[in-house]
Amino acid sequence: MTVTREDLNPCTVRLTIVPSPEQVKSSFDRAFREMTKDARVAGFRPGKAPRAMLEKMIHEEQWMEEAARVLVNTTLQKAIESEQLSPDANTSPSVEVKSINRAELAAEYSAKVPLPPKVELADPKLLSITLNLVEVTDEEIDQQIEQFRKGQGKREAVTDRGIADGDVAVLDIRAEGDSEGKRAMVIAGKTFAELDALIAGMHLEEIKSGELTFPADWSEIAWRGQTLSVTVAVQSLTAVALPSIDDDFAKALQTENLDDLRTRIREGLMQVKEDAEFEMATDKLLDEMVAKSTIEVSDNMWEQLADRRLRETAEAQAQQGKSLEQYTAELGMTIEQFVASWNERAQAEIKRAFVIQNLFAANKMQLSNEEMSEELFRMAQENNVTADALYAYMQKNNDFQELNFRAIQRKVRTFLLSQADRKEAGVAAETEAPESRRAARAKKSAAAPDAVAPDAADAE
Repeated sequence: MTVTREDLNPCTVRLTIVPSPEQVKSSFDRAFREMTKDARVAGFRPGKAPRAMLEKMIHEEQWMEEAARVLVNTTLQKAIESEQLSPDANTSPSVEVKSINRAELAAEYSAKVPLPPKVELADPKLLSITLNLVEVTDEEIDQQIEQFRKGQGKREAVTDRGIADGDVAVLDIRAEGDSEGKRAMVIAGKTFAELDALIAGMHLEEIKSGELTFPADWSEIAWRGQTLSVTVAVQSLTAVALPSIDDDFAKALQTENLDDLRTRIREGLMQVKEDAEFEMATDKLLDEMVAKSTIEVSDNMWEQLADRRLRETAEAQAQQGKSLEQYTAELGMTIEQFVASWNERAQAEIKRAFVIQNLFAANKMQLSNEEMSEELFRMAQENNVTADALYAYMQKNNDFQELNFRAIQRKVRTFLLSQADRKEAGVAAETEAPESRRAARAKKSAAAPDAVAPDAADAE
């Protein structure tokens, strides 16, 4: 066996391996035995028929694939040892079989061997960030209240006025020469310009005539793209009646009064904005930390992550009846561009994960039950389930990995923000970071019950 070594980077070595003819023959023989051990031929015990007869029962290509698998399994470790490499125990080598020939007893394959990552973190105190000033305006509160108001609206029949934009009207539309009309339910102002203009202001049971050019997506297929003289009658007319904005309206939303409702909306909007600012600011700090640190990882790490994400994307699109090519075309990208984009993202994700893990370990951080519980509530809210249900699911499957990493990540993000040189809206930032203010409000509004908080050690 001959082995040729190529150092691709400090953490990835490519070995090109040419096994000996004896090793190739042994692999084919072993593969043959595995594939035929249960083969049944009349007059012989399973797997004991003459080899010539058994060879006719197996597919040549499958035999080659199995022999290649056996060959790699029996020679790769020897090749790694011959080069005195110490592979990363957490990442598997990636193998490419270049050729294998049973007649000539020849084969060649290459293997990317991952070495342990090398991480030298920069000092977080060298980081700097400018935080945007977070405010909630009265206009934003009014907009939110209006959304709540629309959600409590009730549809009522309209009898005392004509059609206005937003009303729902059932129309009887009859084309000239047709004996029967066609029913259509429309939202006034949302149909097409000619029809919207014709029905504007019409009252219940009123009839109008006009000429309409129907759009290509009109519900009546025979009329699509046609210009027709029609008569339109209003069969029914309804509109949404919105409640008054007063204390009764606020109580229906389970607040004490209108002032209490506005206060809660302001706090909620502030929390959303500060959460978003925290994420954006700490994203920048993590990127800066990656850029200023020395982080070397094997190609295998990010390649395996990128491959998994690509497979997941392809499977998700297949469920919608699309190929990956169709999906990338919708994005305005070629397959090659899409793959290159995922490769870049995978490398960035891997390096960021190492920064997070190493900062957590280097600063001897610990996760409290309270921090785990808060993260559990965030995950439950994102998945629209209760914290109790989500915790029960995790406990049943003994799977706290994502919860644990998210809690670690949030703690590291908060740490980076506390260490960096921070400014807010052009002035020195206040001592308390946005994440701390957010957490304080969360504790005040609804502390997570200890019953659903996993122990930090168990989560690991």
